Amino acid sequence: MADIEPSVMRHVIAALVTNEPGVLAQVAGMFAARGFNIDSLVVGRTENPELSRMTIVVHGDDRILEQIRKQLQRLVPVVKVVSYQDVAFVERDLMLVQVASSQGGSRNQTTSRRTEIIELVNLFRARVVDVSRDGLMIELSGTEEKIEAFIAMVEPYGVIELARTGVIAMPRGSGGGGGASAMQTRRRKPAAEKRKPNVDPKKLPPG
Repeated sequence: MADIEPSVMRHVIAALVTNEPGVLAQVAGMFAARGFNIDSLVVGRTENPELSRMTIVVHGDDRILEQIRKQLQRLVPVVKVVSYQDVAFVERDLMLVQVASSQGGSRNQTTSRRTEIIELVNLFRARVVDVSRDGLMIELSGTEEKIEAFIAMVEPYGVIELARTGVIAMPRGSGGGGGASAMQTRRRKPAAEKRKPNVDPKKLPPG
């Protein structure tokens, strides 16, 4: 009997890291050195000035996910690793895209194209943030699926330029943690403990 290949799934992982120089490069280098393919990696501040949150999106099976968890937990600046695999969560991606509203046709054709694009903008609950003679700049936030669907709809008009922030995520619910099984806080050796700020576990952000 042939071996059944493990299913490749999309995984969203959050890591709370200490605010110190070179952390992003260290995490990205860890992924690159071990051949992990990152779909998205976003880092930003939290309500705790000593911590930042990294949100990482990767594709792989459960074995790959477990490897990523272990590798992240070995990095000294990483305080906590959270997987949203079995947790209800909210995710958002932000995109700015410039769409061509003119292709050298008549003024009426340009007006018609612009009207059609604005109708799509309203349908997807996006908004126009800049208007030029030849194009519209549109801002849209939502899930990756929503953004990909919008891109597919405006591609026939001509995408001039596109930029995306990448995925950020947070677990649902006031408690936020998504259960103890979803969280893994790294147990540090004493030598490593001295190299990070003294963060009170009670002050860690949820998720």
